Amino acid sequence: MTAEAGLPDTLRDLPAWTPGPVELADLELLLAGAYPPLAGFLGSFDTAAVTAGGRLADGTPWPVPVTLTVPKELTGHERVVLQDPEGVPLAVLEVTESWQDPVTQAWRLAGPLEALRAPAHGPFHSLRRRPAELVPAEGAVPAESPGGGGAPAPSGNVLAVATREPLHRKQLGQLRQVAERLGARVLVLPLLGGAHDDSLVRALLGVRRELPDGARIVPVPLPVRGSGAAQEERDVLLRAHVAAAYGATHLLAEAQLDGTAIPLVVPEPWAYDADVEVWRPVARIEPDHVQAELTARRLDELLDAGEPVPDWFTPPAVAAELALARPPKRSRGITVFFTGLSGSGKSTVARGLSDALIERGGRTVTLLDGDVVRRMLSAGLTFSRADRDLNIRRIGFVAAEITRHGGTAICAPIAPYAATRAEVRRMVSAVGDFILVHVATPLEECERRDRKGLYAKARAGLIPEFTGISDPYEAPGDADLTLDTSRLAPDEAVGRVLDLLVAGGWVRPE
Repeated sequence: MTAEAGLPDTLRDLPAWTPGPVELADLELLLAGAYPPLAGFLGSFDTAAVTAGGRLADGTPWPVPVTLTVPKELTGHERVVLQDPEGVPLAVLEVTESWQDPVTQAWRLAGPLEALRAPAHGPFHSLRRRPAELVPAEGAVPAESPGGGGAPAPSGNVLAVATREPLHRKQLGQLRQVAERLGARVLVLPLLGGAHDDSLVRALLGVRRELPDGARIVPVPLPVRGSGAAQEERDVLLRAHVAAAYGATHLLAEAQLDGTAIPLVVPEPWAYDADVEVWRPVARIEPDHVQAELTARRLDELLDAGEPVPDWFTPPAVAAELALARPPKRSRGITVFFTGLSGSGKSTVARGLSDALIERGGRTVTLLDGDVVRRMLSAGLTFSRADRDLNIRRIGFVAAEITRHGGTAICAPIAPYAATRAEVRRMVSAVGDFILVHVATPLEECERRDRKGLYAKARAGLIPEFTGISDPYEAPGDADLTLDTSRLAPDEAVGRVLDLLVAGGWVRPE
């Protein structure tokens, strides 16, 4: 694997590697200078120090490990070209350390970076800015950002809002209040790396007239790195570091936290005053005039049902983007993923479901049967674990694209491994909805039905790594529906799946 396109002759023979999404975002921020004092990916000592105490090995505060995972075969090289998913070379990593993570056993490379070109992938790239473009040299006049309105305010306090969610009327009011109190310019940092980056940026651009004059909107690639309270705290610390690199002096936050690069500002509580129909601080509202806030769960219910989001909650431009990002369930893309042993009846039920949905109308249906996919999409793959995983990933990729465009993908592979099924669930769930159906027909019944004699050949040792005989089937613990076709006729099994889809709102009742 070598990098060639767009490289100087001296670099053409170097090995190349495409980092994963989080590492690619880290690479962009490292190259942009948004991760000071980091100049490259961390080594083992710095990573251990950050993980244990939130500081680099020299004692400098830093909240998260910024590491690069690579295949083991790359660990013997002194220089590696890092490229984007389209193969465009972005930087050369000067390897100072190759090391293996003691917990995950993943191989990693550390060292400084030599930039080759600015990353140019991802939505709204034209709005992105390097920190140096927003933090001019002393005495210089800052240029106006395309994302803001009006002339920049004089230097002084800069209030940053680093957000993965749109700003609704409450947040806009709180932001204006805090900015006025601090006498601060406003810097809005949409944090990219979620399922609907485009909608997030459009929603923020849609309310820029409601932001204080001179506000800037600068998208920043900063994906979520995990879940849980500890990770959320590290995420806030990282936001503060990045905001500080972009010149912010304060960061709007939901709660106070020690050890941040810049002070966090928690706005006073606001609510909707139903008497005068405006948002304002709770302290200024009569208790019986406070309208209950629209919860995230209730907002999702409105969007799922295709009902309008109330104007008192969010501006129309934001409501329109919310509806685009989360269409009503009956028009939203969905993947129904059947898994089960060979001979379990999953293909029969999948075909029956496809026919039933086509007969009802209202949805575009694509059936990705395991045997058909093997012939048309995965010809040449073996039945080794690696190739079976690759086959399922290919099915998942196609299903996710169908789902992304509002279609219905029905998949019926064996899919024996839980980790690979979970990977497909993540791929699809990023763009639509995913339903896992476990066709849990007993092995004995599957063998009895075996018209091709595969089980007999497997038991005779003629077919190696055969699921259920010489290779394990990992029964799902996260199935949305479990069927046993030894107890159900095909029409009954199809009916069970349809009932689930109707109850969930994806399919209209007859």
